[in-house]
Amino acid sequence: MALQTMVVAGASRGIGLAVAEHFVEQCSRLLAVSRTPAPVGEWIQADLSDLAGVKTVAETVGAAPLDALLYMGGTWETHAFTRQYRFEDCTDEDIIRVIGVNLVAPIRLVQALLPALRKSDNPKVIFMGSLSGRDNFPGREVANSASKFGLRGVVHSLREELRAQRIGVTVINPGNVGTPEVLEDLANDALVGGEACLCLIC
Repeated sequence: MALQTMVVAGASRGIGLAVAEHFVEQCSRLLAVSRTPAPVGEWIQADLSDLAGVKTVAETVGAAPLDALLYMGGTWETHAFTRQYRFEDCTDEDIIRVIGVNLVAPIRLVQALLPALRKSDNPKVIFMGSLSGRDNFPGREVANSASKFGLRGVVHSLREELRAQRIGVTVINPGNVGTPEVLEDLANDALVGGEACLCLIC
């Protein structure tokens, strides 16, 4: 069955942009949610760490059935994935921002879009997690790891909560991906080439 309407959150760059580019020709309406302009789909300017941004997305989707919500957005602490990262140096703003974007925002967005998801014949919710949320992964980034572990808990609970409504929920946990944003952060810490690659897998 062809997809009609899909929401891709975090669609302006990185993994979110790649996902949006992949699906834009496979659905009738792709809503690309981001704070900065998204080059594909129908752009919805929204900061999902704020309730007003979540409301903007829900209002744009409106009464139409929603076939898929793909939450691809994410952020990380200052100096994450580098040897310069130190938990004790993380600011309160850093911690709150990471938890807000990676965990609170997707929970709010699913809740706001449930009425539209229920109208689809085969609705799906997919979160972008990380190996940082898997047991015994040696990631040092505390807020990022906490948020990714939290996403796994959200998925487990939503599966039970939404089972009777036949809304599929899953989380993808890839390893660290060398998106332009990650590579830029590494470059800012003067880590390039082989040294940057080493940090991406440690």
